[in-house]
Amino acid sequence: MTTLGRILIVEDDPNDVELTLTALADYNLANEVVVTRDGQQALDYLYCRAEFSTRPAGNPAVMLLDLKLPKIGGLEVLQQVKSDPRLQMIPVVVLTSSNEEKDMMRSYSLGVNAYVVKPVDFHEFVNAVKELGIFWAVINESPPGSVQK
Repeated sequence: MTTLGRILIVEDDPNDVELTLTALADYNLANEVVVTRDGQQALDYLYCRAEFSTRPAGNPAVMLLDLKLPKIGGLEVLQQVKSDPRLQMIPVVVLTSSNEEKDMMRSYSLGVNAYVVKPVDFHEFVNAVKELGIFWAVINESPPGSVQK
């Protein structure tokens, strides 16, 4: 039986969160999905701070990161994650509505593992998330320290 990793979703749009969760649930792609609604909350989760101070140890198998977030933007979150030796091995997939070249170039220069522009069409969005989930939570070998169940 395949072990599935924890997925961290960093997304402030409730509709996109719901679509992402629905797509992942359709294929039972994770034992646990954690949703954070802004960049600060994502960093609190990763560093086990504030409301996440008692969360189970271990990094997520993958982080799906929006760029346009309240409090702390997605690029700042990405920069912090990829510059911290305790977090830098977490695969990060930017899942954003921005198809601006500067956002894509900045994301790759900071070390993002994949950059995916959210499709506008409902079915295309769900299929894109399913494919991401299958690859990152099932096919890809997670880095050491990732939570597996």
